[in-house]
Amino acid sequence: MNPFQEKIAAACAKKEALFDESLGRYALRSMFAGAFLTMSTAVGVIGADVISTGIPALARYTFAFIFAFGLAYVLFFNGELATSNMMYLTAGAYQKNITWKKAITILVYCTVFNFVGATILAWLFNQSFSYQNLSDTSFLVNAVQTKLAKTDWQNFTEGITANIFVNVAIMAYILIKEESAKLPIVISAIFMFVFLVNEHLVANFASFMLAAFSHIEGIKGLNILNVLRQWIVVFFGNWIGGGVIIGIAYAWLNKTKTKHID
Repeated sequence: MNPFQEKIAAACAKKEALFDESLGRYALRSMFAGAFLTMSTAVGVIGADVISTGIPALARYTFAFIFAFGLAYVLFFNGELATSNMMYLTAGAYQKNITWKKAITILVYCTVFNFVGATILAWLFNQSFSYQNLSDTSFLVNAVQTKLAKTDWQNFTEGITANIFVNVAIMAYILIKEESAKLPIVISAIFMFVFLVNEHLVANFASFMLAAFSHIEGIKGLNILNVLRQWIVVFFGNWIGGGVIIGIAYAWLNKTKTKHID
């Protein structure tokens, strides 16, 4: 097998073994992933608000840059993130490293506990000084209202592109041999999708729950039905982007007898 196939096979074997051995431990790994992205979201929001008091044009850059470190935490500390598992498990099922049924089961379980981890951290952050002083003009409020006003088609297509960026970062992390090169490429890919305000399911768990637990009232679109609509559409968009366009595509590219591999 070539490096991509080996990494996918090894990742699927590891995830299946962890899942089968202890659902509790796998749940905690998934909760950590949701929590790590909530940490960077929470800090990024406050950073954007602070810098916007002096240089408003830099607020979006600030948030995107700080948020990107959340995925780095997930990668370096072995969190189980649904959007990266979309690539691993879909490519693995295509390569027959794992059954489709098991891949879907693990992905759904991971997604649920990403949400649990994000929810717990969102509640904790809302007990802090910074969030007690959040205003209705905060970067967080504006971002959440923008996301919840998008059409299903916008959410779906932006979900696709967001998870292409995310899994470019994942592939950089697993395939690039030079350790010092991994972090800059991971940060760059995540920065790009966040700056474009593309839709990433677990990032939305973080931002929506931070807003839901806040003392800010009347956030437009922040109701259960609209939030669930957004999350469901983005889930499938993310799966197309990460699972099909990156996962299956690269698995197919590397299913060759020539010496050329990707």
